[in-house]
Amino acid sequence: MLERARGGDETAGRLLFERALPAVRRWAHGRLPRYARGSDDTEDIVQHAFLNTLGSIKRFQHRTVGGLQAYLRQAVINRVRDLIRRSMRRGVKVDEPPERPDWSPSPLEAAIMRQQLDRFLSALAKLRPSDRQVIVWRIELGYSAEEIAVMLGKSKAAAGMTITRAMARLAKELDLDPAPPA
Repeated sequence: MLERARGGDETAGRLLFERALPAVRRWAHGRLPRYARGSDDTEDIVQHAFLNTLGSIKRFQHRTVGGLQAYLRQAVINRVRDLIRRSMRRGVKVDEPPERPDWSPSPLEAAIMRQQLDRFLSALAKLRPSDRQVIVWRIELGYSAEEIAVMLGKSKAAAGMTITRAMARLAKELDLDPAPPA
């Protein structure tokens, strides 16, 4: 079959490579480091080796499919080396980060947030100082019920009930519908 391929028989050449390529593809998978890939992947490298070998089939000396596979593997290694050298000369391609979105609030959003903050602070001011303190610890500072229990000198359950009652009084001042029991 190799002799027919050397003689110009395209069908023989295709059959020869169809037998050799699956094993070479499996062998080539993962050989190219990620930093050197650019737009090339395993299939591109194997195809490049195939086309170069097909162009020089008349000089090819091996007589078996295994010999052709070895030749193609060496061609793949050479292509991988070329791509690594090219990446070293040009550097690693880095995609530019997309333009950062503007997360600042619009004037309308800023006005709404200010209005809600004023409403919250007004409702908070109407509460007892102890309720205000618990709400600030919980909402503003993010303390857990255990941490609040320690600061209040209460059990975790008692601190949880204190937090729940303070939040309910805040919701009432804000004219919020109380959440249904879970």
